Amino acid sequence: MLLLGNDVTAAVLTMPDAIAALEGSYGDLATGEGVCRPRIDLRFPAGAGRVYQWGTMEGGSARTGYAAIRMKSDLLIETGPEGARTQEKYCVTPGRYCGLVLLLDIRSGEPLALLNDGLLQHLRVGADSALGARYAARPGSRVLGLLGSGGMARSHLEALLTVLPLERVQVYSPTRAHREEFAAEARERYGLEAVAVADAASAHRGADLVAGCTDAVGEVIFGEHLAPGTHITCVGGRLDRRAVERLDVWLRLGDANAPHSRPSWATDDEYVVYRARPDDPVWPRHRHGHTRRPPQGPRRVGLRELLDGTARARTDDRQITFSERGNIQGAQFHAVAALIYERARERGLGREIPRDWLLQDIRD
Repeated sequence: MLLLGNDVTAAVLTMPDAIAALEGSYGDLATGEGVCRPRIDLRFPAGAGRVYQWGTMEGGSARTGYAAIRMKSDLLIETGPEGARTQEKYCVTPGRYCGLVLLLDIRSGEPLALLNDGLLQHLRVGADSALGARYAARPGSRVLGLLGSGGMARSHLEALLTVLPLERVQVYSPTRAHREEFAAEARERYGLEAVAVADAASAHRGADLVAGCTDAVGEVIFGEHLAPGTHITCVGGRLDRRAVERLDVWLRLGDANAPHSRPSWATDDEYVVYRARPDDPVWPRHRHGHTRRPPQGPRRVGLRELLDGTARARTDDRQITFSERGNIQGAQFHAVAALIYERARERGLGREIPRDWLLQDIRD
């Protein structure tokens, strides 16, 4: 069995690889070859205004022969004034994180690899947004309005450049030094016209595509600033009410399978939450429990319909479109982790641990 760190992911996985892996996995869901469940979070009051969250998501594919579970252990704290609250996550101490992916062979049951999920996480979320943009943004989109300037914003820029002919990025984040550093890096790395702007409205203005990539827990995409024809993706923060009202098309890349034994448990919630001490005073102070559901207004389209040719996402250049993955995170990790594992094994990367450490001779 291999232990694979973020350094291995960086060495073997490219953004086009990640996009292709996700598209294949989503196709498996559409044809019945794949299965996944929604993300499930167990949350516990942890003192000092903090919440402990144990989050898992899992899935696999009969076609590829892999299954995986992604596990993350986080302390959550929300800070900042109303309208500008952000969520911070850490494990043990700020700046340290615990997220792991266990990859398994479904033909033998063998545990194959245990991967750090940090870089993999950035790549798979950016790839997911790029898939949505490929199907729903205007093909000639050249201006990106970006809300956020951290790691997720960087992976989104890389991913969106893979599928669209972007020429300009307008980046806003509350800390001036961070947005200016991001713009300078985008100019140097990609040769883009990249500008750091002073407010969210300026990031929206003139953009063909607006992406929310922040750790904000409030509204970051504002309908009053959206031009006709804009495509939206938002993995951090929320759309305001006006933005939702203006949507013409909502592209959802997939839905988790309903349990075979309990079809009534099917849900389109982005994730499922269980809380300890449900009356604890910490809960009203945290906004992270708000899960996203597709609204009733816009025309809703699924990736399955696009793949089989029965529907198109965008049918008019003036339509405002939105894309999101749905609740199929579990279908992402086995696909990307399997690719990393196969390439690491080919190149002799990673650290081996004895498989027998994870096996035993006692059962039932």
